[in-house]
Amino acid sequence: MKRTKTNHLWWHKGIIYQVYPRSFMDTDNDGIGDLQGVLRKLDYLQELGIRAVWLSPVYPSPMADFGYDISDYKDIHPLFGTMKDFDQLLEQIHAKDMKLIMDLVPNHTSEEHPWFTESRSSRDNSKRDWYLWYDPAPGGGPPNNWLSAFGGSGWEWDESTGQYYFHSYLKEQPDLNWRNPQVQKEMHDTMRFWLDKGVDGFRVDVMWHMIKDKRLRNNPPNPAFTKGMSPYMRFLPTYSVDQPEVHDIVAGMRKVTNEYQERVLIGEIYLPVKSLVTYYGDNNEEAHLPFNFQLITLPWDAREIAAAIDQYEGALPEGAWPNWVLGNHDKHRIATRVGAKQAKIAAMLLLTLRGTPTMYYGDELGMKNVFIPRKKIQDPHEKNIPGLGLGRDPERTPMQWNAEDHAGFTNGTPWLPLGRNYQKVNVSVQLEDEDSMLRFYKRLIKLRNTTPALNAGNFRPLEAEGNILAYIRRQGKQKWLVALNLGSRRQSLEINDIEVNGKVALGTHPDKEGAEVSNKITLRGNEGILVNCQDH
Repeated sequence: MKRTKTNHLWWHKGIIYQVYPRSFMDTDNDGIGDLQGVLRKLDYLQELGIRAVWLSPVYPSPMADFGYDISDYKDIHPLFGTMKDFDQLLEQIHAKDMKLIMDLVPNHTSEEHPWFTESRSSRDNSKRDWYLWYDPAPGGGPPNNWLSAFGGSGWEWDESTGQYYFHSYLKEQPDLNWRNPQVQKEMHDTMRFWLDKGVDGFRVDVMWHMIKDKRLRNNPPNPAFTKGMSPYMRFLPTYSVDQPEVHDIVAGMRKVTNEYQERVLIGEIYLPVKSLVTYYGDNNEEAHLPFNFQLITLPWDAREIAAAIDQYEGALPEGAWPNWVLGNHDKHRIATRVGAKQAKIAAMLLLTLRGTPTMYYGDELGMKNVFIPRKKIQDPHEKNIPGLGLGRDPERTPMQWNAEDHAGFTNGTPWLPLGRNYQKVNVSVQLEDEDSMLRFYKRLIKLRNTTPALNAGNFRPLEAEGNILAYIRRQGKQKWLVALNLGSRRQSLEINDIEVNGKVALGTHPDKEGAEVSNKITLRGNEGILVNCQDH
């Protein structure tokens, strides 16, 4: 059991909420959300109980990958508004005692970024080495077998200069050469630009991609690759991601955030736990929160999740703070992955585990993936590799605010279709329904925010079988039992090694609330309870 930190900062106890700006709220009726839309909905986020807003990219971009292809790191795309709009949003977020986390994309730029325009202009340009340019292989063709995550080779031939450049994603997103000190300096200056404005930290996109093998060794074949998997999985990315030198790069970024008070550095990292936790750094000098995606990637199975929690807690370096993520803009929505009946269980799990929780907009409504007709597909991943379910449009559809046309998101034509259920699954309707997902989230978040044992206390797993997941959160005299049934059938839990007498403070089934609970508990299918067992 990990010791509880005594000097908790805002990102230890608070909830992070990801806003995908294109889909949150549109105020100029072009069908695309904007900064004024986020500003207009700050009261909603404050009342929900959110501590920090993570804003997906709003920088100038050709939008080949919807903002993750940046052409200027120090400005705002006109689609989203102006820098004045951004400054107003930041001011109002702080006025409401919330924080703003920017999305930083340092692994690659847009091909239209001035740096790359210069870099590709000639082999002797001063910025040539800012990107990964290499000669063809001895027999011709790409320098090695590295692939793009979005399909095909990761190498793009440039006819005018007779070399290939590497791109981890689209060919319109050339990878920067982070071994170049000038690149490091420019990106550090970019961070300072936003930190000087007052932003409260960064979520760093694909942090584990930022350094590649200097010798350009071929990636080995993946023995587990089968038909139906993404073509990217044909080879294990042994030499194109997660290189030892990346930790020096992350530590350098952390030093920049440390120049400012209470700023957070979060890393997007899809790696096994043993590799993931190395991004905290040997002495916690790297990322504050390397994103832990296990609740997204694991099967929805109580035993597997229980084992993963134990493994993660055991692997954390001394003094490192855990975190959990339930959904994001790249993965299917939680209500689609586990079903509507388990979505409340998932919420209870996310918001009662030890560590910082990250929510995805709309999950608090139980929004599901939306079917996107072929003619309306926007995502380049789906366009490049169709038919494998890799597209990300279904989880990026507009936020469902009310039952009016286009769910109150826009008076124009939404950039993606809305879910057919938006007239029932929306903020306005659910605020009026005591049993709704939104009202449940609000009660759960309020309980978490006001209960030190739940937002900062120790974690103790309890022995359970079958579909039951159970644990204790404790701080001082506060003791809370969390018992969750991840299955659809009734099941019992018998706790032998700790006294848990108390009352149900919150349950997925309201009729259980207020009930006395002892060491023998029966949970109905899809039922979860939070039990106040406070010592007296």
